[in-house]
Amino acid sequence: MAQIDAFFKMVHELGASDLHLSSGSQPVVRLHGELQRVKYKVLEHEELKKMLYEITPEPKIKAFEETGDIDFSYEVPKLARYRVNFYMQARGVAAAFREIPQEILTIDELGLPSILKGLSLLPKGLVLVTGPTGSGKSTTLAGMVDYVNRNRKDHILTIEDPIEFVHEPVGCLINQREVGRDTQDFTAALRGALREDPDVILVGELRDLETIQLALEAAETGHLVFGTLHTISASKTIDRIIDVFPSGQQSQIRAQLSESLRAVIAQNLFKRVDKKGRVAALEILVATAAVRNLIRENKIFQINSSIETGRKHGMQALDDSIMNLLQQQMIDPEQAYLKAVNKSKFREFLTEPPQDFTEV
Repeated sequence: MAQIDAFFKMVHELGASDLHLSSGSQPVVRLHGELQRVKYKVLEHEELKKMLYEITPEPKIKAFEETGDIDFSYEVPKLARYRVNFYMQARGVAAAFREIPQEILTIDELGLPSILKGLSLLPKGLVLVTGPTGSGKSTTLAGMVDYVNRNRKDHILTIEDPIEFVHEPVGCLINQREVGRDTQDFTAALRGALREDPDVILVGELRDLETIQLALEAAETGHLVFGTLHTISASKTIDRIIDVFPSGQQSQIRAQLSESLRAVIAQNLFKRVDKKGRVAALEILVATAAVRNLIRENKIFQINSSIETGRKHGMQALDDSIMNLLQQQMIDPEQAYLKAVNKSKFREFLTEPPQDFTEV
């Protein structure tokens, strides 16, 4: 057993989501969204480096010493898997670990809207799950892939960096590829994917122009493509995809995106006040004919209005989702206010509304 495994056992028993080990600091865990220091000595660079290298594959050690950054996954048998990132900082080496539960929660268990089941059964198109880092995108996508696995008889191909949730085949054939281990990069894996007879492709992150272009092409050519971006709303997601491309190509990309996009799910996590844990508020955009037309005509600023009027199609605004959680007394009014788009709707729930200088 590696020395560091004792920390992972502690993280698991606490129910924490993340562990931070940093030279010159005590260990820190993220519990229900908040950082808490662990009663342990301050970690020194050489001591921490030795501890980290004990669980690191040789090629990753070489890459880390050359670049100062690496990602990989690590599993503690009979406990959990972890998404790992090492990085250098001013005081020495540091590492962040995100626990990935062994049990994949279903869409129902996650309390997600039933429209996500319908999106999981689409024959083709692009479905994006977006949000800031740590907003639960991977968990939502794992629930959707699990629904595909249990309700279809298809080939699911995932491309991840690193692999997070491990899916066991139920109704589907599932192949999970890890960037850096099983394939050179997302672009190479997506190029190869079209020759591997997949029905459903999950792309861990749409990072650059070429990856986005290949994902759009895969969605156009009869595949259901799931992907993630670090954007905070549906409209900003569409803007981000288009803005990645040079101005001369943007008209073509708008047309391509309008045809292939099926939905954008933008989410944010809140600490629950009714019980332990966190809960997601979701903005959902469904690519109806009206929405496709707005994308084609570069009227992205009208997307939010389409969401407001598209409830019969399963759409919902982020603020409406936050308000629903607040009215069910599941989340704190101050957190609702801070993460809302239209903060004025939430001021009445606060005993002392904070002065936000950005709104002046």
